[in-house]
Amino acid sequence: MASPTLLLSLLFASLVISSSAAAAANFFQTTDITWGDGRAQVLDNGDLLTLSLDKTTGSGFQSINEYLFGKIDMQIKLVSGNSAGTVTAYYLRSEGSAWDEIDFEFLGNLSGDPYIVHTNVFSQGKGNREQQFYLWFDPTADFHTYSIIWNPQRIIFYVDGMPIRVFENKESIGVPFLKKQPMRIQSSLWNADNWATRGGLVKTNWSLAPFTASYRNFNEDACIWPWGQASCGSNVSDKSWYTQDLDFESQGKLKWVQNNFMIYNYCTDAKRFPQGPPPECNDDA
Repeated sequence: MASPTLLLSLLFASLVISSSAAAAANFFQTTDITWGDGRAQVLDNGDLLTLSLDKTTGSGFQSINEYLFGKIDMQIKLVSGNSAGTVTAYYLRSEGSAWDEIDFEFLGNLSGDPYIVHTNVFSQGKGNREQQFYLWFDPTADFHTYSIIWNPQRIIFYVDGMPIRVFENKESIGVPFLKKQPMRIQSSLWNADNWATRGGLVKTNWSLAPFTASYRNFNEDACIWPWGQASCGSNVSDKSWYTQDLDFESQGKLKWVQNNFMIYNYCTDAKRFPQGPPPECNDDA
């Protein structure tokens, strides 16, 4: 496990990042409520968005813009208390049967148990690339920042500025990468008590409904996709995220997270892949 000094410093950094407000877009101007029959609401003059779930249905929203590469930030405060059976999903996704997708999914818990952060990457309709983590803070007590860097070389998942996962472009060995299909940010709060908490053993307690997740400080620093072409053009050189990789310090942070908080990695699941892990799992590929 990490030393107490390192853990305290990372916790402090996470609190600083989660409490700071980035230049954020107005939800009235940047998102559409997609479903929920009134259970999704934009509040505080567009600065806050909430999703709710009850026994009838959940709710969801999506970005108005489509993107082809970008840096997307969202601050989320997850469902508090006994949230077992619920899933708060926050992801980029394209349209069609051979879709691309970059997933954060937050799996609800019994009170006092940690949330599980479930991540996945789909390319041309193929996923099965799950990695799961516990968080090093209570994601229901305050807002925390969940970010996706998506550029032609790699996808990086961040929590409060801390890298937790990197998916590299491995087209050179035949692994399709996400670089041709524009995607929208989508988010939803829904019931998945058939699998979400302890493999479906713990069911949703509907007496505690409605369950609510809250969103603020949506920042879309990205190449917008109007009329079939990305908007960055020659200005892409001004976008630091377009070539972003992990420096030495960030690689250390990634290793710390994966050593201390990763609870599942498809690349090491020998029962699932008895013939060896998928090709993108090979660091030398």
